[in-house]
Amino acid sequence: MSTSTRHCPALLIAAPASGQGKTTVTAALARLHTRQGKRVRVFKCGPDFLDPMILARASGAPVYQLDLWMIGEAESRRLLWEAAAEADLILIEGVMGLFDGSPSAADLARCFGVPVMAVINGAAMAQTFGALAVGLATYQPGLPFSGVLGNRVGSQRHSDLIRDSLPAWLRWYGSLPRSAEVELPSRHLGLVQAEELADLDARLDAAADALAASASVELPPAVAFEAPHAQALQPLLEGVRIGVARDTSFAFIYQANLDLLRALGAELRFFSPLTDTTLPEVDSLYLPGGYPELHLAPLAENRAMADAIRAHHEAGKPTLAECGGMLYLLDALTDAEGAHAELVGLLPGSAMMQKRLVALALQEVELPGGALRGHTYHHSRLDSPLQPLARGTCPNDKPVAEAVFRVGRLTASYIHFYLPSNPAAAAELLRP
Repeated sequence: MSTSTRHCPALLIAAPASGQGKTTVTAALARLHTRQGKRVRVFKCGPDFLDPMILARASGAPVYQLDLWMIGEAESRRLLWEAAAEADLILIEGVMGLFDGSPSAADLARCFGVPVMAVINGAAMAQTFGALAVGLATYQPGLPFSGVLGNRVGSQRHSDLIRDSLPAWLRWYGSLPRSAEVELPSRHLGLVQAEELADLDARLDAAADALAASASVELPPAVAFEAPHAQALQPLLEGVRIGVARDTSFAFIYQANLDLLRALGAELRFFSPLTDTTLPEVDSLYLPGGYPELHLAPLAENRAMADAIRAHHEAGKPTLAECGGMLYLLDALTDAEGAHAELVGLLPGSAMMQKRLVALALQEVELPGGALRGHTYHHSRLDSPLQPLARGTCPNDKPVAEAVFRVGRLTASYIHFYLPSNPAAAAELLRP
């Protein structure tokens, strides 16, 4: 066995479509095996902030993204190889339907040889469950497909019906009942944040109990993960103190972004625009996305924090603001019900929340310091006289070209940047 190869049981949890219950099932598996004393590492396929919050609570460990475009094959390989050194089980939650998008969850499974477990919502079907399962398993040649799990089943009889519809070569991973006790509530951007669910642990435990009662839960076969090519990072942010907004208004940040900033030499100091009245002693600010529209009144009333952020900017210090962080820096924001609030006022213009999704796309943008990749996902429309410094492009040819604005040392955009996609460009945004 090569010393550069690590072996660890792994599953990619996929589905025929969104809304089938992938996050609930992945969280149930993570909580079940964690309770048994196993070390579980969970990943999320593609850009997402809300699902990883739930999965981190279920597994007791940080959750990272995997994606062949935004993160890249090499970085995804490194993350899996490092996880395999410490984990007894690796779980990867897919995105959308198994074959949807380019790259898809199926592409990721095939690239790294991770077997797929499909979650199928069996609420309104019986034998057709088997037809869907066989279709998913055989649609693309070479896909390592392991088996299926039935979600939202109505009874033990119903579970038996859909299990019996499967051919013998497809593993039955069990079922979860249709129950309010295990379902995870959602709103316009996805699942409700983990910190806002007082009964989250009870829901996770109930889902784990139901899963354990429905089928055997032994570990899947081990997967061989090959070592990546090592790439040394330069200390481009050595000694830089970065203030990172983190509370229920601003929580959409990749763990990999925080890890990178630390690896570049930065010291991270967290603060809350909701409750703090002063900034920590910092050289730069990072305002990630989140839900400022759900906290308009307290954000607007915290004038001391707004004054502190304006003073930071007027001192010529760098700020990076993404999506909700950008909205917070506008003159004003109006929520979907018509409530209006004046905010920090560093960026001329205003935004209004919409009832429907406005943009969802991967993005790559060429900045003066280099190209960065990320994604956009928002329900608001911006009205600003500012001229963009640059615009993003979409690798899937979607007509989405999000603007990146530059005002002094402030860089703002709807794009949620994946900073490890170009560490030098990331450092350029936050280096004094």
